[in-house]
Amino acid sequence: MSKVGELTICEYCDAVYERQPLHPHQRALCVRCGGVLHRHNALSIQQRLALAVTGAVLLAFANAYPVMTISMQGLSNSATLWDAVLILSSGPITFIALVTGLAIILAPALQVALLIWVLSFALTGRRAPAFAFCMRWLETLRPWSMLEVCLLGTMVAVIKLAGLLDVIPGIGLVAMAALSVLIIAIAGKDIRDLWGVI
Repeated sequence: MSKVGELTICEYCDAVYERQPLHPHQRALCVRCGGVLHRHNALSIQQRLALAVTGAVLLAFANAYPVMTISMQGLSNSATLWDAVLILSSGPITFIALVTGLAIILAPALQVALLIWVLSFALTGRRAPAFAFCMRWLETLRPWSMLEVCLLGTMVAVIKLAGLLDVIPGIGLVAMAALSVLIIAIAGKDIRDLWGVI
């Protein structure tokens, strides 16, 4: 979607519309192709920046603390997200380790960093250096950030292992769950309205 003044251009069919204010839960659709032109966003720049900084803190917790601890007959072992990637990389499926590292560590970290960069400048009413580059990368990284998939897999593993071993969910799992919700709230929704904010 491009915006020139008060006009919005459909990114699917290039139809041009006058941008209209929207109420909560509303979205503007293209009458020609049905594509979404823009959605109402109730969060202010300050709220988005606060959530992005919170996401950075949660990302640090998710990577530093164990996701789960398993124990049996006095022996216990715990694993972080980094441990999962390292264990995968030591076997014959190194490519899977690279994809896992990209999907659950690198892509979310880049999303949060780019959001903080863009929103911190937007808070002062200025456009961030390399704004267009950052916005393109935020759109590109969206499908690669798969924390929610990792969270679902971890929850299945916790439930399956609970019948065989003593499984204790860790701080990393709670942080990952909260971070998944936050990333969907601030980066998974339509961020294209930032083009018109500054």
